Amino acid sequence: MTARILVVDDVPANVKLLEAKLSAEYFDVLMAMDGVTALEMADREQPDIILLDVMMPGLDGFEVCRRLKASRTTAHIPVVMVTALDQPSDRVQGLEAGADDFLTKPVNDVALFARVKSLVRLKRLTDELRMRQATSEQMGLVDGAEQLEDDANASGRILIVEDREQTINRLIEPLRAVHEVFVEPNMDQALMLARAGTYDLMVVSLSLKEQDGLRLCSQLRSFEQTRNTPVLILVEEGDTRRLAQALEMGVNDYLIRPIDRNELVARVRTQLRRKRYSDRLRQSLDMSAELAVTDQLTGLYNRRYMAGHLGTLIANAGASGRELSLLILDIDYFKSINDTHGHDTGDQVLREFAKRIIANVRNVDMACRYGGEEFVVIMPDTDQSFAYMVAERVRQQVANMPFQIEKPPGSVKVTISVGVTTSEGRADTAEAVMRRADQALYRAKRDGRNRVVSAAA
Repeated sequence: MTARILVVDDVPANVKLLEAKLSAEYFDVLMAMDGVTALEMADREQPDIILLDVMMPGLDGFEVCRRLKASRTTAHIPVVMVTALDQPSDRVQGLEAGADDFLTKPVNDVALFARVKSLVRLKRLTDELRMRQATSEQMGLVDGAEQLEDDANASGRILIVEDREQTINRLIEPLRAVHEVFVEPNMDQALMLARAGTYDLMVVSLSLKEQDGLRLCSQLRSFEQTRNTPVLILVEEGDTRRLAQALEMGVNDYLIRPIDRNELVARVRTQLRRKRYSDRLRQSLDMSAELAVTDQLTGLYNRRYMAGHLGTLIANAGASGRELSLLILDIDYFKSINDTHGHDTGDQVLREFAKRIIANVRNVDMACRYGGEEFVVIMPDTDQSFAYMVAERVRQQVANMPFQIEKPPGSVKVTISVGVTTSEGRADTAEAVMRRADQALYRAKRDGRNRVVSAAA
C-alpha cells in the first residue's frame, strides 16, 4: 500500500528519520518545518495522512490540528501526532483538537506502519464517498452545505465486549451519562447482537478469558451488517504485535490499559463523530442514487434509467426466446388541464395517473415517466395480448374515475391513449421497439384518443 504522507516537524533530524523509514516502505513523503507551511501544504497537496509534531514554535501541533479539522478541504485528512509527550492528558488534548492518534517518540516502526496503513485505508473509503458526494452536488442531486456540521456531544449506542467486571464498570461509568451502553461478555453472543442491532460503536477487549477478541474483530469486518461499525479495542501495554494485527484487519482505534477515563471519552467521541460523518455521506449517496433513477414528481423510474435498461432487457428476451412488451401511455389534452386549472393541478393529475399505473401492473414490470405527460411500462415475459389487456384496464380506470383535485370543481375528467408493442426476437433493438410503440400511440391519437392501439408485427 502506497500513500502520500506529510511529515511536519521543526527538527530536521526528526523529519529525515521519518522520511527514511517511510520511503523505505514506498510511501511518498512531503515535508514541512512549521505549522503555517503545514496548513498550506495540506490544503494544496491533499496528502493521505499527516504526521504532526506537537512541540513547534509559533503554531504548535494542537493548534495546527484544530485548524486542519475546521477546514472543509482538510477535515477528512487523518492526523497522527508524533510527540515526546506521553501523559494521558496530552493525548486527550490532541484528540479533542481532532487528532486520530498519538505516537510517542522514539517511534516504534511496527506501530507506525500499522497505524499509517490503517488510517490510509479508512481515508480511501471516505475519499470514495466524498468523490461521489461531490459528483452528486455538481449534478444538483444533493446539497452538501451541512456535511461537516456535527454535535460533538450527540449520544450513541455502544456495545462493550468485556468479561472483567472491574473494567466493565470503569468503561460504563464515564460513558453512560451521554450514551446508551450495553455489555456482552460472550464473544459469539456479541456478534449476534451486533449483526441484529444498530450499534454506533463496538468496544472489544483483546484480553477476554478463553476467547479471542481479534477473531471477533475479524468477524465484525466480514459481515455486511457490521462492516462499517467502528471498533475500538482494549489492548495490554506492550502488546504491539496484536495491536498491529488488529489495525491491519480494520479496527478503527485502540485504548491501552490501564484505561484513562478522559481518553476513553475523547476516543469514543472521535469515532462517533467520524461515523456520523460517514453515515451522512452514505445517506446522501443513497438519496442521490434514488434521485438519479426516479422521477421526483411521480416516484416512478425516470427516462434515463429506462433508457439504460431497456436495451439489456430486450437483448435478454431475444436470447431466451421470451417476449417483452412495452406500453406508451399519454394523457389526452393534458395542456388544456394545465391551461384551465394551473400547473399545480396538472402535477396532481400526473401523480394520480402514476398511482393508477402502479396499481394495475405487476411488480416485475418497470413503470417510468418518459417525459411530460407520457409514461412507459416495460413488461418482461409478456405477450402482446396480455399487455393489451393491461393497457385497456388502465385506460378504463382512468376514463371511468375522475381525478380529484384541490381546486373547484373538485375533480377533472381524464382520458389516455396507449400504444402497445412486443419485441420481435434477437434482431430487435430498444430503438425499434420504442418506435413501434410510438407509432401505435400516434394512431391512437389520430383515431380519436381514449383508446389502446397495438403495433402490427
